[in-house]
Amino acid sequence: MNIPRLVVAAPSSGAGKTTVATGLIAALTARGLAVSPHKVGPDYIDPGYHGLAAGRPGRNLDAFMCGPERIAPLFLHGAAGADVAVVEGVMGLFDGASGRGELASTAHVAKLLRAPVVLVVDASSQSRSVAALVHGFASWDPEVRLAGVILNRVASDRHEQLLREALEEGSGVPVLGAVRRSAAVATPSRHLGLIPAVERSAEALRAVADMGELVAGSVDLDAVLALARTAPPLAGVEPWDPAAEVAVPVAGVPVAGVPVAGVPRIAVAGGAAFSFSYAENAELLTAAGAEVVPFDPLHADALPEGTAGLVIGGGFPELYVRELSANGQLRSAIAAFAAAGGPVSAECAGLLYLGRELDGLPMCGVLDTSARMTERLTLGYREAVALHDSPLAPTGARLRGHEFHRTVCEPGAGERPAWGWRLPTGPRTEGFAGAAGAENVHASYLHLHWAGYPQLAASFTAAAAAHRAG
Repeated sequence: MNIPRLVVAAPSSGAGKTTVATGLIAALTARGLAVSPHKVGPDYIDPGYHGLAAGRPGRNLDAFMCGPERIAPLFLHGAAGADVAVVEGVMGLFDGASGRGELASTAHVAKLLRAPVVLVVDASSQSRSVAALVHGFASWDPEVRLAGVILNRVASDRHEQLLREALEEGSGVPVLGAVRRSAAVATPSRHLGLIPAVERSAEALRAVADMGELVAGSVDLDAVLALARTAPPLAGVEPWDPAAEVAVPVAGVPVAGVPVAGVPRIAVAGGAAFSFSYAENAELLTAAGAEVVPFDPLHADALPEGTAGLVIGGGFPELYVRELSANGQLRSAIAAFAAAGGPVSAECAGLLYLGRELDGLPMCGVLDTSARMTERLTLGYREAVALHDSPLAPTGARLRGHEFHRTVCEPGAGERPAWGWRLPTGPRTEGFAGAAGAENVHASYLHLHWAGYPQLAASFTAAAAAHRAG
């Protein structure tokens, strides 16, 4: 199976690669093509816009959290049935995990996918210098095939002419398009990046449509497709298979698509307050034998009937703290579920929701901690070790994850911390592997991509099955 593909990169953050990548996805989809959208790195928000543009889930390709060996298989899994794939990079082309060389950089993923790279250059404050910049990026790593340039924020026809002349003379990299400055495609930002598409609904759809129209009128789509088709087959690579990853599902796995007695129902929080999730996490839970049921804590007054396990991912609960707090029925239901031994997995926003309070307003009270917003951003990859048994992982399990928040919990760890890791400032313990003496709750700031550790889904599903049977 060979999927035409290309990687959209930039010299640095802020060059407009999200606008261009989302616009390409929307413009190619409007042509009637099935476009598979992907994002390098851990970011949850850009894939939401990609998904709106493509009409299929945006998926992440994170070589740090999932391992380099899984990138091509995960790509083939996500791109199954697509006519072309667009992969948006992260930060600058060669920026990877801090202190680890190229690991998890856009360049690293492009090499793992054997995909040509299109460089989005912010041309707003330069003319001939653009050729030196592109030449440097094209020659830095000979294993990265920088095959095209899209000029962004071009001021005028004259400006475009100067840029094209310079690149033709000095870089040898073809120009695939020149995008004019446009306020119409701006996507409002927040303290952690763009506002998630799920929060903007009609606005997000309009923004995505505007991006598609802008790119369709500014970029040579035929040349883009021709370039994507130059990507060679990923020889010897099989698509990632969640069923193969979990190996043996728990008892009660659905037969011929029909749930049978014993299937544990796992409720997964979603909606505007808890919009951060990786599609593969739910796919692994299903493969492990669970019935995955989404629900929205902003609107549901109870957990889905028959819930045997609860997953609460990341998002922006601080923006909906009043609504979440006012929904006392659901908060009480979650507290009762945890007190009865129901397995709970919570990441970041989920951690805040399970605490006593957030910014002074009552939350679920499952954990003996309180959270508040701060000015300080905590951001970065982590290599963590599980310090206590939990429904997710046994003591001593080693995983890689990502922190991404402007809140702080006090205390930041319970008597049974979830994780330990080392920072430049020294060792740190973090999170909660248990609540009120029980071992059924796992809550932490650490975001995990379960495709890198499929045993997490198997372990959690088994805990849900045991709770259902008990």
